[in-house]
Amino acid sequence: MFETLKPQPADKILALMQMYRDDPREQKIDLGVGVYKDATGLTPVMRAIKAAEHKLWEEQTTKAYTGLAGDPAYADAMISLILGTAVARDKIAAVATPGGTGAVRQAFELIRMANPSARVFVSDPTWPNHVSILKFLGIETVAYRYFDRETRGVDFDGMIEDLKSAKAGDVVLLHGCCHNPTGANLNQTEWQAVVDLVNERGLIPMIDIAYQGFGDGLEEDAAGVRLVAASVPECLIAASCSKNFGIYRERTGLLMAISQDGAAQAQNQQTLAFLNRQNYSFPPDHGARLVTMILNDDALRADWMQELEDVRLGMLGLRQQLADELQRLSGSDRFGFIAQHRGMFSLLGTTAELVEKMRVDAGIYMVGDSRLNIAGLNAQTVPILAKAIIDAGV
Repeated sequence: MFETLKPQPADKILALMQMYRDDPREQKIDLGVGVYKDATGLTPVMRAIKAAEHKLWEEQTTKAYTGLAGDPAYADAMISLILGTAVARDKIAAVATPGGTGAVRQAFELIRMANPSARVFVSDPTWPNHVSILKFLGIETVAYRYFDRETRGVDFDGMIEDLKSAKAGDVVLLHGCCHNPTGANLNQTEWQAVVDLVNERGLIPMIDIAYQGFGDGLEEDAAGVRLVAASVPECLIAASCSKNFGIYRERTGLLMAISQDGAAQAQNQQTLAFLNRQNYSFPPDHGARLVTMILNDDALRADWMQELEDVRLGMLGLRQQLADELQRLSGSDRFGFIAQHRGMFSLLGTTAELVEKMRVDAGIYMVGDSRLNIAGLNAQTVPILAKAIIDAGV
């Protein structure tokens, strides 16, 4: 049996991480891996997480399963965080998942189960694992224009034109905020235009929100998601706690299926629980319980929100510093888009050859499509990166 297996494509980011580790140069910068790092290069445990873990250690009396959907209190807390009061709770089915990736995978499984002929429209570019999972599941994928490589903003006219080719029942995959890998986001007027289009054509929006709180703030980053959820007959939302709670290794996510037809909620909930059973039975609980404790405790929530805000403002400061330094070196404002992007990532919009040149010449490690992780920088390394970008002729 095993002799029939074929080598799978190497994960480019994991390969880049290994190259970075093997590089003996002291002055090297890792901008490839998609995790938040502080100024010292550490991905810290947030204060509220530590406090909640200590409290949990003192109070928890069992490690028994919580249920196929996870703890309902976790779903309630996350739904409130993401959707606020945009949708009535009795219209939302939700299950805990192993991370945001687990939520995305379960959503794609649900799409294939509900409508095997559905196509999924994805932004060009998008998070590579979106396309990888869709291909593995045999779901037809269609790219729509999204990133304008001239302005480094959203090619909204191209996006709308491409989505007009979608048929009723097709799915449109959207990034809730802090678009990965580009950093370029829809504004609220554009979100409304997307809502109008999907309603007009009978499309199903699926939103992947992995960075709430990293862009313009917790409420602001959820505004587009809330608009969609409140305005369409049906939608799917995959959420992650890895970034905004800093609990990457705890694999804490949530999948929501929303229907304005309240009678559909029970069937949707049963189906989501069934899919959990087929894939991993009971979802992990440790991270979900910590998130629940933080969101339901005023003091812990306030401390978490303050630390998250510090993280957000720190990344915005690095963006502005990099844009300013590039303007100083180049005598041009052509890099101003870096300060306008939001979240951990920006796409420089340059070639793989120039990205490789920066790696070879200056020890700058970024993904070949020119995505750079702003959180991999600090005040001392920003000038080094800026000089490498200009020297490479980007």
